[in-house]
Amino acid sequence: MRNGGRHGRWYEDACGGSLALELIGERWSLLIVREMLLGPRRFNELRAALPTLSAKVLTERLGSLEASGIVRRTKLAPPASVQVYGLTEWGHGLEPVLLELVRWGLRSPGHDPALAFTPVSLMLSLRALIDRPRAGDLSLLAAFDIGDQKFAAQLRQGELEVRSAGEGAIEPDLRFSAATASDFLPVFYGKRSVEEAGGKLAIDGNPATAARFIDLFALPPKFRV
Repeated sequence: MRNGGRHGRWYEDACGGSLALELIGERWSLLIVREMLLGPRRFNELRAALPTLSAKVLTERLGSLEASGIVRRTKLAPPASVQVYGLTEWGHGLEPVLLELVRWGLRSPGHDPALAFTPVSLMLSLRALIDRPRAGDLSLLAAFDIGDQKFAAQLRQGELEVRSAGEGAIEPDLRFSAATASDFLPVFYGKRSVEEAGGKLAIDGNPATAARFIDLFALPPKFRV
C-alpha cells in the first residue's frame, strides 16, 4: 500500500481486523464500496446513491480507497469515454463481509426500513437473505428494473448471483419493476400482495413462480436486548 493510503491516526496494531478498519473504517468508505459491488460507477452515480455525502468527502474517500488498492479508476471505451470507479479483485473480497454486516445489522431492534435504500442495497439484501435450503432446485433468471437501474439475478443451486444489466441484455423468467428500491420491501420482506402494497411493484412472469421466488427471502429475527 502506498503512503497516500494512510489517513488520520492509525491504530498501529498488527491485527488484520484493525488494519481492515483502518482501510475501510472511515465514515462513508464501506458504503462507497457497497455501491461498486455490482459494477463500476461514475462519480455522479455515487453522489446520487449517497446524496448526503459531499463531493469533497467522496473525492477524498475514493482517493484513499484507490491508494489502498481497493478501488481502481478506469475509463470506459468509446462511445461512453467516461471515467468510472470500480473495485479491484481484492476490493471485491469485501462482499461477504458486507453481506454478513447486512444480516447482523438487520437483527438490531433499531433498524428503520423507512430510511433511504439504494437499488444496490436491495440487490445485496437479496443475496444476503435468501433461504438456500428452501430454494432447492429452483433455477431461474430474474430482471430487476429499479428506476433507471437494471439488474439481473440468476438463481441456481440455492445461490443468487446478481449483476448490473443493460437494456435488452437478458430474457428473464421473471421481471420486477418499480420506481424505487423501497417499493420492493413490502412485497419481498413484508409478504404483502402487490395490491396490498399499493401497486407500486409490477411483476411479469408466471405468478406461481414469482410467488415461490419471493417466498425465498425473509428478514432475520430481531435480537432481543
